[in-house]
Amino acid sequence: MTPPYRYLMLLCCLLAPLTARAQDEPSTRAMNLIGWQEFAEWVPARIETVLLPVGTLEPHGVLPNGSDNLAPEAMAKALAARLNALIAPTLNYGVTGRLQAYPGAFQISAEAYAPFVADILAGLARNGFLNVIILNGHGGPQTAILHEVAARASEQHHIRTLVINWWSLATDDTFAVFGENGGHAGNNESAYMQAIVPEHIHPERYDSTMAMPYPQNNAWAATPFPTSIGLYEAGQGYPTFDPAQAQAYFARVNERVATLIEDVIRRWDRARLYR
Repeated sequence: MTPPYRYLMLLCCLLAPLTARAQDEPSTRAMNLIGWQEFAEWVPARIETVLLPVGTLEPHGVLPNGSDNLAPEAMAKALAARLNALIAPTLNYGVTGRLQAYPGAFQISAEAYAPFVADILAGLARNGFLNVIILNGHGGPQTAILHEVAARASEQHHIRTLVINWWSLATDDTFAVFGENGGHAGNNESAYMQAIVPEHIHPERYDSTMAMPYPQNNAWAATPFPTSIGLYEAGQGYPTFDPAQAQAYFARVNERVATLIEDVIRRWDRARLYR
């Protein structure tokens, strides 16, 4: 063998592990960025799961108006590789409800929102995904709509759907990190946002009068809601803006969400549902 061939063989041997590693992962987990040819190579043969972040634009105390979008989007990016999932583009507009009067808020009617989400889920099913995980960042009427639409899509398209309202799922983590309950734009949501976009958190604009507890037992209802920080319990949930708590909470919430998704998929697979 002549020397040039030996060099070529040596080069191939050096590059082979890199090529093998490259084939173990798609070039990106974002459906916005992946090309159609690469998509076809991965879905559904090697990737069956998609994460769909959904939220809305509404006031959040001294947090970004898009907190309900940014949180599930960051969650999806943090978990996609672990779950072997792609990330669908975020649905940034939602059913805002009683905070729609605040500057910068948007409201999509339930009549428009439900069929739009249904079409998104149908499209994900048509593209080959079996497990459609909706990471929801916004509560109120939107939660019920997502539950209903996702259940109907599962029946119609023979896909497996899971809707996660992360702030409710992470209640134990809120108590573990803060020693008390949270709130809309409270200690829990503020911490998660501080972990991902600290430059867009503005403690200098905060004062405690911006927060009030939500009514208990339907005792009253005000529209618009009088404050942009709603506490789940009176006297609890005020933002702390503590960087250490923010990082601890971010890690705990992501672990909680990932563990649930893994467990649900494992149980779906064990029962061989829609396979």
